[in-house]
Amino acid sequence: MAGSRFPDPLPVNVRELKIKTTMDPKNIRNIAIIAHVDHGKTTLVDALLKQSADFKLKTGADDTLIMDSNELERERGITIFSKNAAVHYGGIKINIVDTPGHADFGGEVERIMRMVDGILLLVDAKEGPMPQTKFVLKKAIQAGHKVIVVINKIDKPGARPNWALERTFDLFIELGASDEQAEFPVVYASGAQGKAGYAHELSEMTDIRPVFDTIIKYIPSPVVDETKPLQMLTVNLFYDNYKGKIAIGRLYSGTLKKNVEVAHIGRDGVTKKASLTNVMLFDGLARVDVDEATAGDIVAIAGITDVSIGETITDKDNPQPLPTIDIEEPTVKMNFMVNNSPFAGKEGQFVTSRHLAERLAKEVDTDVALRVNATDTFDTWEVAGRGELHLSILIEKMRREGYEFQVSRPQVIFHEKNGKKLEPMEVLSVEVPEDATGVVIEEMGKRKGNMKDMRVENSMAYMDFLVPTRGLIGLRTIFMTKTKGMGIMNSIFEDYEEYKGDFESNPHGSLVASESGITRAYGMMGSEDRGELFISPGLEVYEGEIVGQNAKAMDIRVNVCKEKQLSNMRSKGVGGMEFLKVPRTLSLEDSLEYIGDDELVEVTPKSIRMRKIYLTEIDEKRANRSGG
Repeated sequence: MAGSRFPDPLPVNVRELKIKTTMDPKNIRNIAIIAHVDHGKTTLVDALLKQSADFKLKTGADDTLIMDSNELERERGITIFSKNAAVHYGGIKINIVDTPGHADFGGEVERIMRMVDGILLLVDAKEGPMPQTKFVLKKAIQAGHKVIVVINKIDKPGARPNWALERTFDLFIELGASDEQAEFPVVYASGAQGKAGYAHELSEMTDIRPVFDTIIKYIPSPVVDETKPLQMLTVNLFYDNYKGKIAIGRLYSGTLKKNVEVAHIGRDGVTKKASLTNVMLFDGLARVDVDEATAGDIVAIAGITDVSIGETITDKDNPQPLPTIDIEEPTVKMNFMVNNSPFAGKEGQFVTSRHLAERLAKEVDTDVALRVNATDTFDTWEVAGRGELHLSILIEKMRREGYEFQVSRPQVIFHEKNGKKLEPMEVLSVEVPEDATGVVIEEMGKRKGNMKDMRVENSMAYMDFLVPTRGLIGLRTIFMTKTKGMGIMNSIFEDYEEYKGDFESNPHGSLVASESGITRAYGMMGSEDRGELFISPGLEVYEGEIVGQNAKAMDIRVNVCKEKQLSNMRSKGVGGMEFLKVPRTLSLEDSLEYIGDDELVEVTPKSIRMRKIYLTEIDEKRANRSGG
């Protein structure tokens, strides 16, 4: 269903599973797996699932990357939505939460810390701990969790597990880990091969059991206070076609029973009574209906239509709230608008303001890090998130669901404190060839970036910059060009600091279609001399659509629909051939980075176009004169 945060569970026959609903909390372990993007976290989870008791019997799954079941996750190779699973090993039930590794999805990570008692920290044996690792590990250490370090991908060419372990220890100390947390157990693994061991010799490994054994030995079982009434904190939400809104969270105390009335305490402190239509536990990748669930386990409930993240489900006769979840504020915003281009309504299924408003409201229900505010106009909403990637994933999800709309350029969110203007700052970590350090430092200087650290190893330079978030908008394409595709960059939010001053981070001029029609090779050849084209011949375009980038930092109108006039006179140079250059294809993220303040991205299920806000030259001049 549109707006669902989780994939539908695999169908399960409950009687075949004989799931135990009244497990002793001592036989439960609740863990989260955290890592930098693409360090093999999801692959390791799959190995744990496949090698747990009866997993193939329950699901019949023999695929890879089972946990990355969302289409976007499979395409991008990253985890976006946290998901739950449970495995059984040696009579112990291990609840596993697969969490996002990208800082833009920190809203997911922060909540997960409240649901678990320990962490598996994955570190790439070649790359060592990376910026996103730092972000998530910081949250885990602040929560006081026990951390097991898994040095993964030891079979990777160039793997250096001892170096990665030393770097990880340094990171623990840097983040203020306690003495107990800094004495972390270590397991070496190859998630892709489903093997692990206590030494980094792959030949001595047989299966993934050392990971299971270490979890059971070092991760504490959930602490349950039997004197307290029923208390459950909702940590995640998703929508089921048949059961409605489902809330997932940890049951801290008491017993949840199906069809029994409970108290629902909202974030505003208001207590309401509600009845649970379903109580579910996790087994494998499935949610299994049960009659009751006991404290210490991770459960899912249905029947409370207005439940939200961070709220408490408790005893109706003795309601006691749990502390709510504090989520860091969004740093980037953009406007979502009803599409009003000449092609409006041609390619989308959901195109009206009502459709757009309902879809955004549904997303806010399940994404606690997202903010949606109405504007002065009925067809525009201001949507704020944790970064460009956070918002672009939402846009991509919506277009795949059949929505058609347009969005403005991303802008940072400023704060005011003690009469001073504050802006979000981020730590940008880059890895580039040594000979590219000069151009990178120069580019970061233009964007008010301040270098904090630099080191060179094996002809690769590693640099950390403290840079305004607005300096990162539009940086990715320029960075990849200047490093010839060899650079890697990652950023995490640091803090708000005083405004750093104005700068032009992404000056560009656009080639804008001067009339509507079908693009022709003849007209495009005349436009190629002005800059770089984004389109091919034979496409339908409209006046005001951006068809390329001007070589100079100014807009220019071009006629890409111009046809060659035929006559009975032989033209000069007949017999020669002319060829168009291959156009530069822009993805959604590329388009969001490219556009300026007077431009929009038109998003439909079939196309991504860029356009000027004012399509005609006359309207643009009129708006400039009026200051609009």
